[in-house]
Amino acid sequence: MKNLKFDFSVIEKTYKEIEERKLKLYIFQPERPRKDMPAILFFNGGSFKREPKTPVQFQHQADYFSSMGLVAICVDYRNGSDEGFAPTQAICDVKSAVRYVRRNSADLGIDVNKIVVCGSSAGGYITISSIMFEDLNDDYKYDSQSKDHIPNFLIIFAAGMDGVDIMKRRYPQLLNNAMGLSPIHNIKKCLPPTLWLCGTGDDLYEQNKKFIKQMRQVGNDITLKTFERMEHGFFNYGRYQNKYFHLTKLEIEKYLQLMKVI
Repeated sequence: MKNLKFDFSVIEKTYKEIEERKLKLYIFQPERPRKDMPAILFFNGGSFKREPKTPVQFQHQADYFSSMGLVAICVDYRNGSDEGFAPTQAICDVKSAVRYVRRNSADLGIDVNKIVVCGSSAGGYITISSIMFEDLNDDYKYDSQSKDHIPNFLIIFAAGMDGVDIMKRRYPQLLNNAMGLSPIHNIKKCLPPTLWLCGTGDDLYEQNKKFIKQMRQVGNDITLKTFERMEHGFFNYGRYQNKYFHLTKLEIEKYLQLMKVI
């Protein structure tokens, strides 16, 4: 991916190298760094397209949460612009990014028990999948059964949970394994405490409701916050005069306060 242009000052760190591709963390540090800060990692949506969205999507949320005293990180991961891309690669990259943050927590000033992952749309699918599907792993320095890639808390903005539908539409070469890559077909207790944000006008709303209901039934702690008539991506900076950008970041802030992260 080409050099990204952020509107804010960021620290770049490479968390993984795949052939010539250097995957980076774009780190927003609080003005007054201290030890044992919470961290929030953002995984952008729109990444399965040939001209994908980039980690810049969440830069304004990252800037806000860094002002709240969190180490906020926009994560670059493999996407539709990479030759031969498949969603399984991005799922592995989520695991690698969280592991890197945990492994380097002392240098980053991060509390390993207060790591939050936030994913939107495709970014939400890969973050959920990184937790649900233990065997996916291309970082062979780690045991695939290790749990150090699992965040302590999870934030999801409307994400497709039907892997069969995703593979049918975008990756027919993976159809033979689509059931094994589909969160809604693999319901189990596995997620950390989760806040799920979705507009009722989103095409994924009913699917998200069904997934959340089934996941709650087996013991997952998921809080669903809905926004009447709002469509996919309604929360993005610059839309609706930023009304929902502000409302959703405040919902996340309230949830993290409730969870005693901040």
